[in-house]
Amino acid sequence: MKKYAAVLIILLLCVLQTYGHTINYQLDRDSNGSVFLKYLLLGYEHIIPLGFDHILFILCVFFLNTSIKKIVLQASMFTIAHSITLGLAMYGIIKPPTNIVEPLIALSIVFLALENVYSSKVKPWRMVMIFIFGMVHGMGFAGALSQLGMPQYAFATALISFNVGVELGQLSIILFMYFVVAKTFSGKPWYRKRIVIPASLIIALIASYWTIERIFFTA
Repeated sequence: MKKYAAVLIILLLCVLQTYGHTINYQLDRDSNGSVFLKYLLLGYEHIIPLGFDHILFILCVFFLNTSIKKIVLQASMFTIAHSITLGLAMYGIIKPPTNIVEPLIALSIVFLALENVYSSKVKPWRMVMIFIFGMVHGMGFAGALSQLGMPQYAFATALISFNVGVELGQLSIILFMYFVVAKTFSGKPWYRKRIVIPASLIIALIASYWTIERIFFTA
């Protein structure tokens, strides 16, 4: 009798183990969807409301344009660039030092803001500059994402969804500024003098402070 009971217990454990694997597989599959949504939101939050430096960069892109096509084109160039370095950094191919990357991010904002002051139109080489600066910002995104941690079983999903969230955050800023500011004021003769230049100077001052702070006062 004890022999049969032992066999029955073994069979029962086998059944439970098989059922348990089935449940884990279901949880893993659901987790991929949860991971995508979680990191999508984290990517969005890294721009709005947490990414004030990245917001200022996108505003610099916005203020020298009155055409939504040109704004989106430059923002897309920025996205492609930061996607490259974000991916390389997260897969361990490059290891950018934070103490260099963060000041460079701030300095890129200063540079772009001052160009808005001294240039009244988009020049061809600006696209190259935005691409280079985008690669620097991607390294900054990688630093933030590394601190959050990445699920090894859904690494690619988390990386892609975070990047999509960042892009959605950027597009939110662009569309808001376009419909609230550009469509209303860009046709006015005083638009550049009263809005573009003052806003760009304020951005340059803020980013200059960040540059100094990140070089000399950040451990």
